[in-house]
Amino acid sequence: MAKRSAGLLIYRLHDDEYEVLLVHPGGPYWAKKDIGAWSIPKGLVNEDEDELDAARREAREELGIEVEGSFHHLGDYKQPGGKIVAAWAVEADIDLEAVASNNFRMEWPPRSGVMAEFPEVDRAEWFTFSDAERKILKGQQPLLADFLRRRSQSPLEVYVT
Repeated sequence: MAKRSAGLLIYRLHDDEYEVLLVHPGGPYWAKKDIGAWSIPKGLVNEDEDELDAARREAREELGIEVEGSFHHLGDYKQPGGKIVAAWAVEADIDLEAVASNNFRMEWPPRSGVMAEFPEVDRAEWFTFSDAERKILKGQQPLLADFLRRRSQSPLEVYVT
């Protein structure tokens, strides 16, 4: 069975245009990557954990903020590696100055025997949807397209929870 992750597509209306909050992974492997490296806040779903609860927990861990609002399931998205990401859209205006990620430990440099600590997310930024399409991981691009398509339809018909 494929591993499952859950995440939040956090959006806001800013200057009459929708923007999405994306996070950049921390640690040395991602330090110099930008285009195609960003993600929605997301992570693995624990055994017997509700997927929306997991998405909210992961956002809290990666942003250091409890995301509140009305959560609307966008769908399940198969990633190139086979993992399935369940995504919810939520409108929230997150203050980037308040973002504070949790940390993880790993051996760095490799095979050095030295353990180093890195933030799970080294930064978060608001992007227009056209910029987000370039920045986000390829496997997550369909959730942006689904969100925009659904926003152009009647919200009451689309966002039934």
